[in-house]
Amino acid sequence: MKSFINVQDLGPLDKALAEAMEIKNDRYKYQHLGKNKTLMMIFFNNSLRTRLSTQKAAMNLGMNVIVLDVNAGAWKLETERGVIMDGDKSEHLLEAIPVMGCYCDLIGVRSFAGLTDREYDYAETVLHQFIKYSGRPVFAMETATVHPLQAFADLITIEEHKTVERPKVVLTWAPHCRALPQAVPNSFAEWMNAAEDVDLVITHPKGYELDPKFVGNARVEYDQKKAFEGADFIYAKNWSNPGVTCPEDYGKITCEDRSWTVDTEHMSWTNNGKFMHCLPVRRNLIVTDDVIESENSLVIPEAANREISCSVVLKRMLEALATGASK
Repeated sequence: MKSFINVQDLGPLDKALAEAMEIKNDRYKYQHLGKNKTLMMIFFNNSLRTRLSTQKAAMNLGMNVIVLDVNAGAWKLETERGVIMDGDKSEHLLEAIPVMGCYCDLIGVRSFAGLTDREYDYAETVLHQFIKYSGRPVFAMETATVHPLQAFADLITIEEHKTVERPKVVLTWAPHCRALPQAVPNSFAEWMNAAEDVDLVITHPKGYELDPKFVGNARVEYDQKKAFEGADFIYAKNWSNPGVTCPEDYGKITCEDRSWTVDTEHMSWTNNGKFMHCLPVRRNLIVTDDVIESENSLVIPEAANREISCSVVLKRMLEALATGASK
């Protein structure tokens, strides 16, 4: 596996889930794969779970780890070609990337959407520069449009906690005080579609339609109560306007309806549904205290599974390195 961005990169999900369970039972079984190998984690944005879980997964696999905070511990980087660099950016990404590649075997990149230029964000410009110029296998630790490690962890969590063969899973928009990217809901929808044994419903205010390539075969329901009825899992997440139906609204907050906040009444509409969120979460805006603290809240097991999802991805990349398949 040379790169990991979308669910297709992982191959059959049943095999990936089986591998996740194997690793969860013995997290150090494949330490030999990472001996004398170095992972470089590059952060253009803040992180807690991604940083900790990815570093722990790499250490479980015997790897050395280098963490680079671009905005705190490096020269400011220019990302655009053709720019006259007479401002505050001292180094261009096109030189920095191959230099980084000299010092490691695998690269993880975290870079959020700018939320001003939809075409630029959805082209995944920064990530693809790393893939093109680093000379190393690259995986996404959240990008402008996707967060595959989170979605894989979500799928593992649902697999562990489902009580029916084909659970109803609802991705619900919730209000927020800041404009947030669509990466988490995009990937969640993509992975739930790929899982096949999931009945996926997406609910949000009109105008907040996700890109069709991520929505896939999911049913879109604008009535949140109808969407929640009989649900086994509720996945709450805010996202800013994706600009699908109205391009000029891309990245903006065009709805602030607090009635979408997930509270006890909302959860009463479900089939004793489990609550999920990727974290960090704004309490009493996305979800109320009583729901996130309830026995049906899976936010901590979900976060713990980030270590497992990343372990599977890193293991496969290391195996590809060992066989030369990543070259």
